[in-house]
Amino acid sequence: MTELLRYVVAEIENLTEEEQNAIASRLLAELENERKWKSRFEATNERQWNALAEMVRQDIAAGNINSIDDVFSSEQ
Repeated sequence: MTELLRYVVAEIENLTEEEQNAIASRLLAELENERKWKSRFEATNERQWNALAEMVRQDIAAGNINSIDDVFSSEQ
């Protein structure tokens, strides 16, 4: 276990049982979500990657894109 995780667990131990359960439920949901994404990502085949790349190319050609500077502006 990492030092950061040990620290977080120690902090969580100071919470009420209800708060601990709420955090535990969120963490379990996040872990399940990560498992699902990993599984889907690993199952993606070459045809699917190519189709996704083509969709991106079409969006770029049609001008349906945002500048990275607009997405990640320094004013956030």
